[in-house]
Amino acid sequence: MKDLFPEKSRIIIGMVHLGALPGTPLYDAEAGMAGIIAGASEDLRALQDNGIDAVMFGNENDRPYALSAPQEGVAAMSAAVAALLPEIRVPFGVNYLWDPKASVAIAVATGAAFVREIFTGVYASDMGLWVPDAEGAAKLRRNLGRPDLKFLFNINAEFAAALDTRPLGLRARSAVFSSLADAILVSGPVTGEAGEPAQLAEVAFALPHVPLFANTGVNYDTVETVLTHAYGCVVGTHFKVDGITWNKVDGARVRRFMDKVNKIRAGLS
Repeated sequence: MKDLFPEKSRIIIGMVHLGALPGTPLYDAEAGMAGIIAGASEDLRALQDNGIDAVMFGNENDRPYALSAPQEGVAAMSAAVAALLPEIRVPFGVNYLWDPKASVAIAVATGAAFVREIFTGVYASDMGLWVPDAEGAAKLRRNLGRPDLKFLFNINAEFAAALDTRPLGLRARSAVFSSLADAILVSGPVTGEAGEPAQLAEVAFALPHVPLFANTGVNYDTVETVLTHAYGCVVGTHFKVDGITWNKVDGARVRRFMDKVNKIRAGLS
């Protein structure tokens, strides 16, 4: 990840949550793909114009979530991100919940720099028994000619409980060793809720030389503490109007947050 941001000591990735995609229960057929693209464009502009370091496109609105991406979802998300390429001014990534290979395919189709997903482990989840396929995703990355595509491993999934009883720090070390993680992400129990600070510290201690991100729940009041342990964070909910996940991105909230991050970075230089 540091190859993507050689001049920054800490990295903030802002989420662009696409509207519900075709084929999902909440899809707005009247607005169609044009509505999805227009909404994402507004959020992208609010993030970039207010100092974000990178963005990540995700299908957070495709509830109820599924463990296997349908063909129409992969096609629609690829088309939406591709339509926005002329507007993107920062490194970007993608995440199709909760399918690593679909995320890789979309990343390759759109030229994304990184993918976030659950790649390893076994989980009891809202979506049923969950067994990701890190090997399949890594093979696809190689076969599609994108060895440079960075894999961000979320190792404690939202909406799920790991059936693996090993300490989180050991699971993180194992994911780097066995499954080629480029970065490790630590999450809270659901979207928008923070993980345990002790878990972030545990993983930072276990992997001092691997980029670590807080994946959920970081806000203006907690970011300084988070960045004492982490290389960066992924922010979605806190950047939205009134801090509500499903609202539009509020540029003023992004600017206030990034102004604080810039002061933190200045103190580290």
